[in-house]
Amino acid sequence: MYKIAVLGDKDSVLGFKALGLDVFPVESMEEARRTLHALAKRDYAVIYLTEQAAAQMKADVDRYKDAVTPAIILIPGTEGSLGIGMANVKSAVERAVGADIL
Repeated sequence: MYKIAVLGDKDSVLGFKALGLDVFPVESMEEARRTLHALAKRDYAVIYLTEQAAAQMKADVDRYKDAVTPAIILIPGTEGSLGIGMANVKSAVERAVGADIL
């Protein structure tokens, strides 16, 4: 059975534990990279990743861009949204539909 993970800084991800999701707080970008790749090799179908972490490890996130699993979904961190998550959704819709409908 597939699971859902939340990866990012401690303050941004701990609230998701109350929803029953697996939470992985990280303190450095190297730890975030290692954790992301480890989760991708395990039974995680969805990985929520804070935009702040994703901005610093773009190549690592792009590695899973076209993979079926895991789906990496960017969420705002405690500092607020950087707009990266919405830009990714817009890009994915444009690729799927063939035009910018948003």
